Amino acid sequence: MNAHARHLQPIDAEDLEEYPISASDRLDSHYFLQWNLKRWRASEFRRKADPDVGWYGMLLFFIAQDETPIGTLPCDDEQLAYELRLPLEKWHALNERKITPLHNWHRVRCDNGDIRWAHPVVTEVAVEALGSSRKNKAEQEERKYNKRLKDLREMIEGRIGAGQLLRAPGFLERFNDWLEERYPRTQRREPFIRSALDEFQMECAP
Repeated sequence: MNAHARHLQPIDAEDLEEYPISASDRLDSHYFLQWNLKRWRASEFRRKADPDVGWYGMLLFFIAQDETPIGTLPCDDEQLAYELRLPLEKWHALNERKITPLHNWHRVRCDNGDIRWAHPVVTEVAVEALGSSRKNKAEQEERKYNKRLKDLREMIEGRIGAGQLLRAPGFLERFNDWLEERYPRTQRREPFIRSALDEFQMECAP
């Protein structure tokens, strides 16, 4: 049974696999797609699909990167035909082949309630890309946080001359967190930090 024929069969949404990526996840800087060339060359799809089927199948891999959730496709023939710039009749004809552009795609349930196509390799690539993006973002946030602490320490100790405050365990971190909560958009210039220090000590005094 080909992918188009499977598409026409009634399914129970309760039996569907849960897609691992949320519809709210984004990869705004996803300009490059990791591609395992040896895996692709050894795949049944590359070896056995007709050339036109292979071409449109690869396009679906790429189209899925910009979909919601990332790495999925809509279970809608008209939409897929449109994304591939094909007449609907041509799309249906491709899906009558022994190996179709939707080879190894299967239906999944997404966390927004949608039922969509997913492919194990495309899902794997998307999950890895999302994990890498989260790691890079976390590392970037950590670098920013450490720089804020460093600049704040230098301001208090070197320019304001209140280094004795820093001897209290955790003072710098508590003051920084207080600033971020109370004055998240205020530039940390010396007059502001002087005033904020007085306010913080009065407010947080034991």
